[in-house]
Amino acid sequence: SFLAASPRRRIAYLKDMPEVHLLDYGAGNVRSIRNALHALGCTIIDIKKPEDIEDAKLLIFPGVGAFGAAMKRLEEFKLTDALRSYVKARKPFLGVCLGMQLLFEGSTESPGVKGLGVVPGIVSKFDAKPKSGGMLRIPHMGWNGIRGDDALLSDTGSKEVYFVHSYRAVESPENKDWILSRTDYGDPFISSIRKGLVFAMQFHPEKSGKTGLELVRKVISVCLCGNKPSTKMLKPKTNSMVESKEGPKTLRKTKMCNRIIACLDVRSNDDGDLVVTKGDCYDVREKSTDGKRGHVRNLGKPVKLAQRYYVEGADEITFLNITSFRSTPATDKPMLKVLEETSKNVFVPLTIGGGIRDYKDANGKMWTALDVAGAYFRAGADKISIGSDAVRAGIEWWKNGKKPTGKTSIEQISYVYGAQAVVVSVDPKRVYVNDSKHPKHSVIKTTKPGPNGEEYVWFQCTTAGGRKGEDFDVAALVVAMEALGAGEILLNSIDCDGQRQGYDLELINMVCNLVTLPVIASSGAGTPQHFSELFEKTTSQAALASGIFHRKQVAIEAVKKHLQDTKHPVRY
Repeated sequence: SFLAASPRRRIAYLKDMPEVHLLDYGAGNVRSIRNALHALGCTIIDIKKPEDIEDAKLLIFPGVGAFGAAMKRLEEFKLTDALRSYVKARKPFLGVCLGMQLLFEGSTESPGVKGLGVVPGIVSKFDAKPKSGGMLRIPHMGWNGIRGDDALLSDTGSKEVYFVHSYRAVESPENKDWILSRTDYGDPFISSIRKGLVFAMQFHPEKSGKTGLELVRKVISVCLCGNKPSTKMLKPKTNSMVESKEGPKTLRKTKMCNRIIACLDVRSNDDGDLVVTKGDCYDVREKSTDGKRGHVRNLGKPVKLAQRYYVEGADEITFLNITSFRSTPATDKPMLKVLEETSKNVFVPLTIGGGIRDYKDANGKMWTALDVAGAYFRAGADKISIGSDAVRAGIEWWKNGKKPTGKTSIEQISYVYGAQAVVVSVDPKRVYVNDSKHPKHSVIKTTKPGPNGEEYVWFQCTTAGGRKGEDFDVAALVVAMEALGAGEILLNSIDCDGQRQGYDLELINMVCNLVTLPVIASSGAGTPQHFSELFEKTTSQAALASGIFHRKQVAIEAVKKHLQDTKHPVRY
């Protein structure tokens, strides 16, 4: 197949494909799009000045983050006018995610900031309570379908692609002739546009596995390899058509898929090698029979395991950096190298967590959490996960009268890279009490009584990898995190970790009822049935697991087959 061929054979297949020009203006993870283009055999030329845009044979315009911050960077680099002129001239162009939104006139995310104004319309935030009913989790994060009848989508429309955004463009009479595809999340929105040789996608094709790479290949082939832009409208497959109330057949609505995420806890073992390990209640060392300190569990090499999970169908991969290198994460060369190498061949989202905070290194240099996040994004991460620093920020938010300061790691990273790039990792521990009322903490009734028969529990936040308990509860934390601009909650459980008895559904339901953010359930999975139980009994859309995948006790494919058999939508 094309994607399995060597770069040289790919180029021959694409009829000696010319170079593509990449506009890297510092907006998030550009390494991913570079790796995708390299995988397709492209030679990449970077845009260094406005004049380079005019000479581009195909301009790739990626982007994540806030609308206003991105337009500000384009203005600072004096790229705005050249970029606008290039697209208006209908020259070969591919915009990705924010690179599509910036083509519109503006966004409610950044009132008063003008976009490039090429496509009519104002980008606006998803409505948590859409007209179609129900409640949406925002950002729209995960795998969803696209529907359209252009020939370009002939092999793609029945498959899912990866979205991660809080704002979207909607159809209007003025922009209808631009629309290539639509996607449904509550109400329909524009998921890709096309006019002549100008293409743009709200989703991330470079993070959409083979489906996304194939779509990029088609765009390149149309733009650079002599294929004429298709005007042929393909007849959609029968099973994609439904009767509307008005009578004519229409394209079937798309569905959001539940995500299965493989997690790799990475640290140095006692020999100094970087390995994937797994804890039981957060203890990553083997039990010793002689009373001595046991060895760190070694379950494999991180890059190799990540590649395996990508092939097996993981929807995302998360690295949690628990090594001693955490003290200087911005210059943690082994971990940065893991990200760089993984992103070369893994085309699904990558998250990295561990030690993301402000700190001073051994030479007295001050590093901000934004510096650390930037290093991870440049190395290939799509999202960063913040743990202990989030707890400190949450405590401060409540002490400050629920007012943001603009100085926390969550706020700063969210402003520059967008809320969708910020995951808050929560490490809770159950604290049992006898009374439903507590002077400081949110208490719920539990079906799992405490050691002395206690019927009530609150969930304590911990820091330092679960080693330090804080006088602060999970309910207060997640409310603060949504207010400060986080985009997702990774909800662990120290009590369930490594026990293989199922997820803590009481904890998950409590958090899902408190926030509208996507919630990833973690800790406790032992069978495929635990995943279906999670999606049946909570509103979480994502499940994370590690040990059962590392030890091959349960395969990702087995989990997805079970979910499909039990009518839970998955990318399969």
